[in-house]
Parts: sequence; structure tokens; C-alpha cells
Amino acid sequence: MIENILFTANIVSPVFLIIALGYISKKSGIINENFVDVTSKFVFSVSLPTLIFMQISEMDLSKAINFPQIIFIYTGTIATFILIWLGSIPFIKDGRDRSVFIQGAFRSNFAIVGFAIISNLFGSSALGKAAIILAFILPLYNILAVIVLTVPMRHTNQLSFYPVMKEIILNPLILAVIFGIPFSYFSINLPSIVITTGNYLSELALPLALIGIGGSLNLEQIKKASALAFTSSLIKLIVIPLILTTIAYGFGYTGVDLGIMFILFASPTAIVSFIMAEAMGANSKLAGNIILISTLGSVFTIATGILILKSLGLI
Repeated sequence: MIENILFTANIVSPVFLIIALGYISKKSGIINENFVDVTSKFVFSVSLPTLIFMQISEMDLSKAINFPQIIFIYTGTIATFILIWLGSIPFIKDGRDRSVFIQGAFRSNFAIVGFAIISNLFGSSALGKAAIILAFILPLYNILAVIVLTVPMRHTNQLSFYPVMKEIILNPLILAVIFGIPFSYFSINLPSIVITTGNYLSELALPLALIGIGGSLNLEQIKKASALAFTSSLIKLIVIPLILTTIAYGFGYTGVDLGIMFILFASPTAIVSFIMAEAMGANSKLAGNIILISTLGSVFTIATGILILKSLGLI
């Protein structure tokens, strides 16, 4: 048991220590808001897409793409999305609050927190599988987010198919997958100079992103956080991963596949949910509180989940 606790601590602690470093650096004035904004854009537009491209270009797609697993993830995500929406209607009357509550409960920060933990848990070889899952889940997250941020507020004029599709197709993470697939499929070897440069950029992605998350946290907001923020975070961190990971095991998933799915379901709420809430007129303050609470809470819930799965010999 002690072995498993130490194993889990070694996996989870480095990720959240770097987030803590970002928070401390911001509080002490080493970095500022502008640094967080610029590095977040750089990570999203350059280093994280490079990491995904490098992983996919070097992998065997025939072994990496698991369509039954993708279908399971889609089904689980859509089912929980609908259930959360239906369950929230009697309790949350304000559409601005309800839309943010639902988005906070289903949308994972898989690309940053999830990738960092997967890399520590299974090694960089598992990031290829994670990148394929990310390529499928990102469009679904975006579509569901647009729906939930418009329908409860009756802003049906904002629900336009073309802008949503454009955003999905031009998403740098999706483009990285699209450009990486031909290199993988045709076994095209990249020039050594491209590999070296790509590896440098890839190594920047997760540490910079985690520092950015830490720098964006405002712990003072915890005191002002509402019951809605805590409830949404509870659903995100405990209810969804517990139910969907248990069902996934029932379908026969174990090892790396089960571990990746658990981390996908258990990752804290994505930071982009705040940006979308603010842009579409929803309660962005509530969105920020959900991100803060779920990020801090995930330190314990992800560690507990990995410990349980490891102790049961499932990963």
C-alpha cells in the first residue's frame, strides 16, 4: 500500500508543484498577467500543437486509434452532458448560471493537466494515444459548449453552424493532428533538424502551460465562490470519473486505456470555459470559480483515483 501511495505521489505531485510555482511566481511579482496571457497563447498555438504533431507523426496509427474506445468516450460525455443539463433545470433558473454550471461539470483540461499526468504515469509513448483521443474529444467539447452557452439563455441567434465549424477546423491542436497523420500513415521520417527543434518546443509545452494555470489562479475567490461552483466541481472531479471509469472497467478496459480515460474524465475544468463564458455573455465569474476549485480539488481526486486503480491492479 505504501508503495502505491509513493508511486501516486511521484506521478501527481510534480504536476501540481509546477502549478503552485506559477501561483507563487505571480504572487511574488516574478511573472505578471501579461506573461500568463502571452505564454498561454504560445502554448496553445505553438508548443502544445508541436508536441501533439511530434507524438502522432512517430506513432503507428493502426495500433493507436481505438474506435470502440472513442465511441465509449463520446457516449459517456454526451450522456453525462444531457443528465447534468436535465438535473440542473429545477435548481438553476438563471440561464447565465446554468450554462456555466453545465460546461464546468463536463469540460476537461485534458490537453494540459491530463497530458502532464499521463506522461508521468505511462511515459511519453502513451501521449500518442492521448493525442488521438484529444483530436476526437475537442470538437465535441466545442460543439456542446456552444450549445449550452446559447440555448439556456435563449440566444438562438448566436448558434451559428459556420463559426463553430471554423473554430474547430482552425484549432491549432486539431491542425496538429491533421498534419501529423500523413507522416504517421506513410511512415515519413522527419529531418533530424526538425525532430530536434520539435522536441525542444514539445518540452516547453507542459511546464509553461502548468505555470500559466498557476499564474491565473486567484485563491481569494474561494471565499466568494458559490454553492453552484462547488457542486459543478464535485460533479466534474468525483461523480463523472467514478461512474464512467467504473463503466469503462465493466466494458473490459484496463491498463493504459483505462488510465487515460480516467484522467480524461477526472481532469479539472478547462480554462477555455471561462473565455467562452465571457465571450457569450454567461456568468464568467462563476466559470472562473469552477476552474479554480476544480483545479485545486483535482490534486486530491486524481491522486486518490490513481491510487485506487493502482492498488486494484487495473493500471
